[in-house]
Amino acid sequence: MSGAVPARKDFSCVVIQAEWNSHITSPLAQGAIETLRKAGVSDDRITHLLVPGAVELVYAARRAALSLHPDAIIVTGCVIRGDTPHFDYVCQSVTQGVTALNAEGDIPVVFSVLTVENEAQALERAGGVLGNKGSEGAATAIAMANLADRLPL
Repeated sequence: MSGAVPARKDFSCVVIQAEWNSHITSPLAQGAIETLRKAGVSDDRITHLLVPGAVELVYAARRAALSLHPDAIIVTGCVIRGDTPHFDYVCQSVTQGVTALNAEGDIPVVFSVLTVENEAQALERAGGVLGNKGSEGAATAIAMANLADRLPL
């Protein structure tokens, strides 16, 4: 997705950032926020939340959906493969959690969580040569909220 289409005037979005690997997740979250601003979303319509790690993104997204009622939620995180199966468990947990939220809810939850082999791959996707997946997540959030407007429940 090359860029965000203009958001409707009352569009609101929650950006949830995992603090683990913050040197990577901060640029992801900031990329999302900057893209939302460029699409016309005012700062008072953007909520930025921090959680300790990637697994906590799902809980925070569910709470944000229930209490803040945004038009979309973007979760940003970074899981880097290590020497143990922990990578697989975290990736599976977050992926399944976000999938479940999308299947059961009426608020799109956009997955901007990097699942990479090494730090270099993460940096390439957090504002490096491969772009910013947080920014792409913001464009997706607007697109999905627009879809939800066209297909009300």
